[in-house]
Amino acid sequence: MPTTAPLIIGLGGANRGGSTSERVLVKALEAAERAGARTRLFGGQFLARLPIFDPAAGETSDELAELLEGVRAADGVLIASPGYHGSISGLIKNALDSLEGLRDDVRPYFEGRAVGCLVTADGWQAGGTTLSAMRTTIHALRGWPTPLGVAFNPAAAPLFDAAGALASARDQAQIEMLAAQVVGFARRWSGDFGEADRRPQG
Repeated sequence: MPTTAPLIIGLGGANRGGSTSERVLVKALEAAERAGARTRLFGGQFLARLPIFDPAAGETSDELAELLEGVRAADGVLIASPGYHGSISGLIKNALDSLEGLRDDVRPYFEGRAVGCLVTADGWQAGGTTLSAMRTTIHALRGWPTPLGVAFNPAAAPLFDAAGALASARDQAQIEMLAAQVVGFARRWSGDFGEADRRPQG
């Protein structure tokens, strides 16, 4: 078992600051902290500065190098995307594609880590298809999508109250459960990977 609090990183949001998906992600990271984790956010404005993924280019920016180091150090991951035209936004897909830079690590991509998936979409169908697409991508990156994935539909009812808290107790409970699953998996499994296993090969 790990002797320090697990590190859970959050990837998500939109190009604009304060997007609905990023606010939901922040709530999930706060829930992870209540569950005993350390957290770090890679929000939408940070991800927007990543170069467009080019498999032949390698690390081409300080932001990309920072993202790769952040994922490399993580014990668990939370990802939030808006649902655009039935799938993950281009911003989030580009960030996930950019993790190709971890392919030669001893622990490549999301290997050995739980990944909690959150989606915000104006419609339940778009929420469902986006969540399914995200989970498929996480599998391809060797991650373990948590049993619970959460889709929110801001068009059906306001997500946040005037104070910035989640307006629905059910939504808050789902966030807490999702975060607890990611943190619980991290506590159980991150001890199987020492510092040498977190470094790239070569």
